Amino acid sequence: MVVQAGAIIEADDVFHDTDVQVFTSNGTWTKPTAAKRVFVEVVGGGGAGGGANATAAGQWSFGDGGGAGEYRAGWFDASSLGATETVTRGAGGTGGTGTGASGATSSFGAHISANGGGGGAVRTATGTANFSADATARAGGSGGSGGDFAFSGGAGGSGIGITSTAGVGQRGGDGGKGHASGQSYGQSNAAGVIGGQYGGGGSGASNGASQSAVSGGSGANGVIIVTTFI
Repeated sequence: MVVQAGAIIEADDVFHDTDVQVFTSNGTWTKPTAAKRVFVEVVGGGGAGGGANATAAGQWSFGDGGGAGEYRAGWFDASSLGATETVTRGAGGTGGTGTGASGATSSFGAHISANGGGGGAVRTATGTANFSADATARAGGSGGSGGDFAFSGGAGGSGIGITSTAGVGQRGGDGGKGHASGQSYGQSNAAGVIGGQYGGGGSGASNGASQSAVSGGSGANGVIIVTTFI
């Protein structure tokens, strides 16, 4: 027998075909006829980046990047799954001018789930040099359930502010990079950028002096990929 990704596949197993279904929204998986083994991958939604406050003369504000969603995967005997399974795609957190919203959990029935990333914090308008020291609010997704292996989402990056000159001395934090996503980068004196697909964290916004409040980038939605061996 062969051990693959934590699952045991008997040497006499013969697969004649595969069926791949990619869920980018909520839906229902229907088990194909004659299914033998099923490989399920789930990615949680990315957290949104923090926004930036409105600023007065001599002030700046910035947000941290959102964390990326968790990735989990696992092998299942087709006989252990229902004829249909509910598939829930975790949405990315929505960006705003305050603390970014966390990403939602993605799941395949009750068999496997991956948690979303945390939202980035926003740093109040100030004229004192500051940077983000607290990573709790922008942690990558982790702690889901089921499957054979998992990768935590990357944490969002710290923003920084050192001068009030617009576009020079302030920058939002980078969005967290996930197992299935690229990375979005923090902006200077601008709104944040949406996270990379799938499940990437949105980047943080930043403002120099005398600016209106701007939003952090929304996190990217998660995804569920179900590969059935027939």
